[in-house]
Amino acid sequence: MKSENYLEKSIPSKESTLEIQEKHGHVKETQVKRALKPRHVSMIALGGTIGTGLFVGIGTPLSLAGPVNALIAYLFMGSIVYLVTQSLGEMCTFIPVTSAFTVFNARFLSPALGVANGYMYWFNWATTFAVEISVVGQVIEYWTDAVPLGAWIAICWFIMTVANFFPVKFYGEIEFWVSFVKVVAIVGFILYSFIMVCGAGDQGPVGFRYWRNPGPWGPGHLVESVPTGRFLGWVSSLINAAFTYQGTELVAISAGESKNPRKTVPRAINKVFFRILFFYILSLFFVGLLVPFNEPRLNSTKAVISSSPFIIAIENSGTPILNHIFNAVIVITVMSAANSNVYVGSRILYGLGISGNAPKQFTYVTKQGVPYLGVICTSLMGFLAFMVLSDSAAVGFNWLVNITTVAGLFAWLFISICHIRFMQCLKSRGISRDELPFKAHFMPWGAYYAAFFVFIIIFIQGYAAFFSFTATKFFTAYVSVIIMAVLWIGCQIFYRGPLFLSLDDIDIDTDRREIDAIVWEDDAPKNIWEKFWAAVA
Repeated sequence: MKSENYLEKSIPSKESTLEIQEKHGHVKETQVKRALKPRHVSMIALGGTIGTGLFVGIGTPLSLAGPVNALIAYLFMGSIVYLVTQSLGEMCTFIPVTSAFTVFNARFLSPALGVANGYMYWFNWATTFAVEISVVGQVIEYWTDAVPLGAWIAICWFIMTVANFFPVKFYGEIEFWVSFVKVVAIVGFILYSFIMVCGAGDQGPVGFRYWRNPGPWGPGHLVESVPTGRFLGWVSSLINAAFTYQGTELVAISAGESKNPRKTVPRAINKVFFRILFFYILSLFFVGLLVPFNEPRLNSTKAVISSSPFIIAIENSGTPILNHIFNAVIVITVMSAANSNVYVGSRILYGLGISGNAPKQFTYVTKQGVPYLGVICTSLMGFLAFMVLSDSAAVGFNWLVNITTVAGLFAWLFISICHIRFMQCLKSRGISRDELPFKAHFMPWGAYYAAFFVFIIIFIQGYAAFFSFTATKFFTAYVSVIIMAVLWIGCQIFYRGPLFLSLDDIDIDTDRREIDAIVWEDDAPKNIWEKFWAAVA
């Protein structure tokens, strides 16, 4: 194996995850299962990002920035996401562990930062869970409001919590099929939109009509200078774009529970670019053709789902029944995303427990390998969803979106910084990246590009709070920044270590050698059916 070439060049191995478990005397109780197949890993990477952010969230940037400006924002953020996943892919194929990049933060940057970012990332997905279940009831209210919204939130919370106590193989299978439904729905919508743009709908040939009137550029923010206002509208769109793309890194979380991660993870990572281009950019492009940015329903303050640009596009085209079918797809999609949120959050707490940075009870799992305490703690954060029961559902929804997105941006920031340190460590030890199981594209400059712009976005995204300053606006924009700062400072005081580890102290061996020693079964497609899924997933 190639790993033998650089085995002696790395620092002596510390305790592996398994050794830590043995020392604490609960090996059997703390091992998650490597039960995810290649098609599961690929579809989790895809399905985890197709959710509320795409089907509902793109309405805000469309109304604020306009179709062209929003498209530019999503392309720009897509370039960042692609580079972040490339960085993550190189690291987590080399050291495939559960909750991968929270572990990498501790090993490549500092223990304090690893713990702080681990809890921050858990906070991100736990609050995202609240976002998703807050939408489910509003999606259903598109048909009927006979059942109170709070009841739908409670029902969805219960279903998602119970579902996450099933073995991971069931999670993988459910997400695979639901993700397949998502893919079919998006492909169908793109084909449908193309036909409608060409003139098959009630509106006749739409073409680029709405790019001429009301125009390609939205109003942005109302300031003295129109160009400045449009630019600020574009900046605001970046947060919505980031929320839409969140979850692309799920493939790294699942690496610790996947079979033969050094083959399955690169396959999923290498398809990210095409997925971004096809599913997100094309969807936004056609939505921008079929829905004008001044459409009143995009700015609805009473309900979130009424502002879904996908539903508006279908209604404007006059195709009967299809809007109800697509609304059903959104119900399935949002519940699937909520399911992924709890899965990810529980695995992050498991990883923190394994490393000794959370109570060891978080390492206990059921006989099927489910970290049950992590599932419970993550699910409890779902009660934040009841915030949308206030007078303005859309305002509560946007608050949750902003808080969770900024929290997620910190994960992307530290993934890129970790990769920079990882590459520096390899270079200092004379190890060529060509020897790695997976070599990321456009590196090292891609990691610097991603880290720089994510850092800038984190701190400028709350600019609107300073135009007409209120404590509420400021808190909503920067609460995640404040939480991250408090966590980092608190952990730094507690651990009393260096702000950043030296290159000589970076550990690139722990957990890697165990994977090197495993001989995996050949998982190459054996028939037409398996080849089909390999191509799709």
